[in-house]
Amino acid sequence: MNRILKIIPVIFLLAINNLDAQQVVKNDTISGTPLSISMDKKVEDLLENLEEKCLTRNSSNNDAPKTTAPKIVVPEKELTQAEICRRNPRIMGYKIQLAVVKSNEEAREVGLFFRRRFPNMKVEIDASLRPNYKVMAGSYLTKQSAAADLARVRAHFKSAMAIQYRVFCVEAK
Repeated sequence: MNRILKIIPVIFLLAINNLDAQQVVKNDTISGTPLSISMDKKVEDLLENLEEKCLTRNSSNNDAPKTTAPKIVVPEKELTQAEICRRNPRIMGYKIQLAVVKSNEEAREVGLFFRRRFPNMKVEIDASLRPNYKVMAGSYLTKQSAAADLARVRAHFKSAMAIQYRVFCVEAK
């Protein structure tokens, strides 16, 4: 019984607090997003008074010379390839897919066959499609940059094609 007598005043205080507060919708000053805030009417009035004072101060000081430094606007320049690579070393680019095979051994054989024909191109085996393995070669930033090598590779691999894939920016042509 003693506990109930202690709980009742706490519940009563919480109920009174909720009755005094009201839902106020304000607009964000930066992005204009509507914000819903629960606050007392007196607090809302105080905030509005402060906002009005700030507005009147700013408008009355417009005639006075400004002491702040002028804002310098620097136009965005186009990033060089080195800057792009520094920011994000792995990007979406293109690789030449040589074949899709059923086993790791077959993938290695295809890779060795390709390396004998094109020793200057890097071969990668992707096992993410298990039980299938993708055998890919080269790294290119665009499909157009892969087109020249793709034409040479198609002489030995008829089903070769350029596919979008993640590449190391530094290695890409």
